[in-house]
Amino acid sequence: MLLCPGAATSRRLGFGADVVDALGVRLVSVDRPGLGSSTPAPGRTYADFAEDVRQLVGLRGLASPAVVGNSQGAPFALACAVAGVVTAVAVVSGADEVAAPEFAEALPARLRGLVDGAAADPAAAEQFFARFDADAMWDMVTRGSPEADLAVYRDPGFEAAYRRALREGFAQGPAGYARDTVLAMRRWSFDLAQITVPVDLWYGEQDTSHSPDNGATLAARIPGAVRHLVPEIGGAVLWTRAEPILRCLVGRRPA
Repeated sequence: MLLCPGAATSRRLGFGADVVDALGVRLVSVDRPGLGSSTPAPGRTYADFAEDVRQLVGLRGLASPAVVGNSQGAPFALACAVAGVVTAVAVVSGADEVAAPEFAEALPARLRGLVDGAAADPAAAEQFFARFDADAMWDMVTRGSPEADLAVYRDPGFEAAYRRALREGFAQGPAGYARDTVLAMRRWSFDLAQITVPVDLWYGEQDTSHSPDNGATLAARIPGAVRHLVPEIGGAVLWTRAEPILRCLVGRRPA
């Protein structure tokens, strides 16, 4: 299975270390261009990333992988599904297509302004998001999280791992994160209706930052998608429900 990590984090922030062996899963985490150790690719698109993954799968012999897309990694995982690179998808606390017309009246004013800015002048929007660094990202994540998530994020071991992944995510500068964010905030350049593989979407019921409706509209736009609303947690679902997420994804793969 492949992992498309969340915003501004490197491949080193994985999940499910205590369950992958029992489930027979090999989890391969992938840095997007400009993040971690991956070479920057200015102006890259979702299709470019899907092609990168196709080449990775071929070169490494990762026959017919499934993919997990966490937070801002979600649209990149879905792009791989559209391109036919993966056999199943788990979207976990996924960044939604906030520029979709269904959300025109649902977004808070500040987010609406960022979405409009990304549509009107993507280059300027990338410059705006390039002002972020690892500390600013940590502050943004923790400032907007419910107590259930903070109990995860502020665990000393997890906080150290998360902060390390953020430092690595910005090691080459902020351009990789900025490009990811502008891509996520604009209309996605692929058609969700073309997805033919199983897709499960996992959202915490206390999550107020990744999707205006906890993925309900997103699930309705993906043929056959199954939405799981997880109680008593927000955006930290990946690290509190690793076993059911992976077990479900194992069951979705072709025999």
